[in-house]
Formats: sequence, C-alpha cells, structure tokens
Amino acid sequence: MAVLIKRCSSGDLGTLQKISIETFTDTFKNQNSPEAIEAYIKKAFHTEQLKKECTNRNTEFYFIYYNEEIAGYLKVNAEDAQSENMGEDSLEVERIYIRRPFHRLGLGKLLIEKAVELAVEKNKRKLWLGVWEQNGNAISFYNNMNFVQTGVHSFYMGDEEQTDLIMTRIIR
Repeated sequence: MAVLIKRCSSGDLGTLQKISIETFTDTFKNQNSPEAIEAYIKKAFHTEQLKKECTNRNTEFYFIYYNEEIAGYLKVNAEDAQSENMGEDSLEVERIYIRRPFHRLGLGKLLIEKAVELAVEKNKRKLWLGVWEQNGNAISFYNNMNFVQTGVHSFYMGDEEQTDLIMTRIIR
C-alpha cells in the first residue's frame, strides 16, 4: 500500500471540486432530498467558493493518494476561517471524505493523524469538528479517534436545518 498525503494548491481546484461533489453526494444522498443536496453543492463547491477557500491563509486542503490515485481529502481551518468561533487555540476539521472504493483501508485515520500533526505544528491545543447527528458510522469513527462530544450546532443542507454534534479532541 503506497499512501501519500499532499497539500492542494490552486492548480488542484478542478480536481478538488470533482472529489468534493462525488464524496459529499455519495455520503448524504440517501438521507437527504435531491434538492437539498443540489442546493448545498451549488453553495459549497462552486468554483469561486473553492477558490476563495484555497487562497485563505487559514484554510488548508490535503489530498490522500492510495497507490497514486486520489482516495479522498481533508480540509482544516484555523483562526477566523473556522465555521464556529472556537478560539485561537483550536483547529477545525471541516471536511474529511474518503471515496467509496477506498473505504475501510485506514485512510480516514491517516487524515485525522495529519490533522493532529497540523494542530501540533500550529501550536493548537484542540482539534474539533462537526458531524451530522444521524451519521452513526462517522460518530463511531471519531469516538475511536479520541474525539468526544462537546456541543451541537446547526448545519444547513439547502434550506433544511440539521443538527451537527461538535466533537473535540484535546491535543496537548
């Protein structure tokens, strides 16, 4: 198994958009209306939005490759790029997605380990994320990665308000 984690650049925008739409749709299409999925994709993954995020100094994207094929990606936010004000000592994992053919290979764990490494490099005390309250598999995964629920916040899928659990892992 050859695995590589590489930071995305603005030249990766088209690939990032494609992988983002694919993984988001695969993850949530069976639990949400097609209209809600489409509305979210139009808002979160359009070219200008991704370009804005890729050029924000407090946001970083990473691709994970498995045998030279992109298997998924990670998005982390620091400082004012965080989707919730969790303080300067926090790093947010806003997105972590693995493409279906690469599930159950331990790649999600490697991306969480990368996020922990980034938090340490950035001198952050905690790592946090939001996970949909109905995504039991993800919640179990994060529990196994030493995250604990510390709160909740609203997440909008189109016009539909959903509840995300806020889960936190203390780094140091």
